[in-house]
Amino acid sequence: MTTSRTSFSGAWRWLAPLCLLLAVSLPLAAQDRTAVIGARAALQPWSDPLEALGTLRADESVTLSATVTELVAELNFRDGEAVEAGRMLIRLEDGEEQAQLRAAQALRDERRSAVERLTQLQSRNMAPRADVEDSQARLRQVEAEIQGLEARLTNYRLRAPFDGVVGFRNISVGSLVTPGTELVTLDKLDVMKLDFSVPELYLAILEPGLPLSARSVAFPDELFEGEVSSIGSRIDPVSRSVTIRAEIDNPELRLRPGMLMEVILQRSPRQAVVVPEAALIPSGDRQYVLVIDESDENRVERREVRVGERRIGQAEILEGLEPDELIVSHGVQRAREGDRVQLLGIADDETSIREILEAHRDEGDA
Repeated sequence: MTTSRTSFSGAWRWLAPLCLLLAVSLPLAAQDRTAVIGARAALQPWSDPLEALGTLRADESVTLSATVTELVAELNFRDGEAVEAGRMLIRLEDGEEQAQLRAAQALRDERRSAVERLTQLQSRNMAPRADVEDSQARLRQVEAEIQGLEARLTNYRLRAPFDGVVGFRNISVGSLVTPGTELVTLDKLDVMKLDFSVPELYLAILEPGLPLSARSVAFPDELFEGEVSSIGSRIDPVSRSVTIRAEIDNPELRLRPGMLMEVILQRSPRQAVVVPEAALIPSGDRQYVLVIDESDENRVERREVRVGERRIGQAEILEGLEPDELIVSHGVQRAREGDRVQLLGIADDETSIREILEAHRDEGDA
């Protein structure tokens, strides 16, 4: 009861000056009509918000590690640098392996020449076919060894597997690394994954593609838009919640993995007729609005409506009102059904109530 009295008192302190301004803002000749401010019933996107907390992850993330024991020979990146896929980031000393590769390549050339000579001799019946086949087998053997050496050499050159941003460099040229040593991190940040959980109660209405918005304490004045990309296949038996993964575009790379985000999931997106919440007139368990008939000198009709979801300052109308109909948004306490009202103005996104009242007050002063 205390909360209701406080809310009513606060609302009356706001409405009292408004009613006074409405009363004095008209010329005396027009004060036989009730002064009101109108609003259009607007058809606009609407949804039922569901709030949650989520954690950001990189779209792709990897930690490049050593697979051999060797010294670092070259570092080809700076802390926090954006790199392209395929770029060599780290080269390890590979002199011994390069020497083995050159020796194998020389042996391949020798055996290839032997195969060619024996093939020519065999074509003139001057060499047994078995010798040709043996030389071809030895050539294939050395070619396989070369492929193995070339494959091992890739372990000495660590390349970026995708476009991304490298982390801090914690090694130096000449450092000895061993298998498993973490050398550098790489994150793809142009798209971020946002993981959050919602109660299993909402599982039936969740689907990929649902829009959402998210905020971070690091950027309190900015809203990041995204959509649900996938829904977890399991329900947590302890929290009775399901994990949702969404994707958020991050072209300026301001968001970072690990950030906490306040998520508002837009459930059941739809087009709805929306009116200012101040235009509603409660009567028991019913709601009414005052519709202004512009074709009948602004005569007021009291009409029952069915209200859906509400937001701060707005209400969804399910039945009883059509888009673009004009209703009384301020001054509903003084207007009565059948009255012809004096329309001071129509409040919308471009014209505020304060601007309408100030304009009429200036006209009265003039």
